Amino acid sequence: MNENAPQKGYQSLIATISTTYTNGKVVALRAVNNQLLDTYWQIGQHIVAFEQGGKAKATYGKALLENLSKDLNLLHGRGFSLSNVKRFRQFYLTYPIFQTASGILKTNQVAIGAELTHQSQIIEKEQVRISAVATHQLSWTHYVELIKINDPLERSFYQQQTILENWSVEELIRQKKTSLYLRLAASKDKEGILKLAHQGQQIAAPTDILRETYIFEFLKIAEPYHLSETELEQRLITHLQTFLLELGKGFAFIGRQYRITLGDRHHYVDLVFYHRILKCFVLIDLKREEASYQDVGQMNMYLGYFENEENTESDNQPIGIVLAKEKDELVIQYAMHNVSSQLFVQKYQLYLPDKEELRKVIEDQLNNKDEI
Repeated sequence: MNENAPQKGYQSLIATISTTYTNGKVVALRAVNNQLLDTYWQIGQHIVAFEQGGKAKATYGKALLENLSKDLNLLHGRGFSLSNVKRFRQFYLTYPIFQTASGILKTNQVAIGAELTHQSQIIEKEQVRISAVATHQLSWTHYVELIKINDPLERSFYQQQTILENWSVEELIRQKKTSLYLRLAASKDKEGILKLAHQGQQIAAPTDILRETYIFEFLKIAEPYHLSETELEQRLITHLQTFLLELGKGFAFIGRQYRITLGDRHHYVDLVFYHRILKCFVLIDLKREEASYQDVGQMNMYLGYFENEENTESDNQPIGIVLAKEKDELVIQYAMHNVSSQLFVQKYQLYLPDKEELRKVIEDQLNNKDEI
C-alpha cells in the first residue's frame, strides 16, 4: 500500500476546499457590489421622483439634499453625507436604465441628443447603448469617477475601456487625467469617434495600439530636461506598471537593452515587449530629441532580425516604434519609403495635454456635415 496516498488525498482536499472558498468569496463580493449599485440607483430614483412632485419640489427646494443627508445620517449613521446623497441622485440621472435588485434585465437605448448640448444636431440619430449586464461589472467607486464626466461619449468610452482592460479605480483616474479618450478620438473621423465611445478601443491591427502622443507625466520630469536616453529608459522601467497602462492592453514586458548580434557587431533594442492580442513582438527605441532617418533604418533592421531570428511559427510580424520627443513629418515620410509597414514613428511628451484643444478638434469632427 502506498503510504503517501492518504497525504496526497488530503492535499487534494485542501486544494478543493480552497478553490471553493475563493470562488465563493468572489461570487459573494460580486453579489454585494450588485446589490449596492441597485440600492444606490434606487435611492437616486426616489430623490428625483420626489423632486418632480410639484408641491414637494416647491416646499423643499434646494435644501432637499441637505435635509436628506442630515435626517438619514441620524437614522442610519454614516453613509449619507451630502456628497454621497448628491452622487446617488447623479447616478440615477446619468444611468436612467439599470438592472434592478430583482434581477429583471431592463435594456434600452438612451438617446444622447438631449445630453449633448453642442453635438445634438449632428448626432441626433446616434444613441448610447447602456448594457445593464456590463454596468454591474464595475464597482461603486468606479461609478463615482464616471458620473463626474459630463460628455456622454467620453463617459461611455471610459466605462467600456474600464471593463475591457479591468482598470482599477486608480488606473481609471490616471487615464481620465491624461485625456486618453480625447487623445484617441482626436485622430479619428466622426464614425471612428462614435465607435470608440460605444465599444472602447478594439485591438485588431498594429495601428490600434498606437497613441498619437504618449504621455509620460508619471515620470515627473520637469522641462527643460537633460536626461540621456538611457536615463529615460531606466525611469520608464522603474515606473513599468504605469508605462504599461499608457501603452494599453495586451503588452507584456520582455526586456530592456535586448542584444542582437549581426556579424561581429552587437546591437541593442531599448525595450522589447510581446503583444498577446496581436501575437507579435513590439520593439521600442527611445529618442531623447528628434527622430531621424537613421533611427528609422535602424528600427527596420531590428524588425528584420526579429522576424527571421526570434519569431516562431505562431508569431505575427513584429512591430517597431521609434518613440521620440519630436519628428519632422516630411523627413519621416521619405525615410519610411519602402520600409516595413509595421514600423511607426510616434511622439511622447512629459506633461499633460491641453484638453480644450483636443475637445475642439473632436467637436469639429463631429460637426463635419460632410460626414453625416
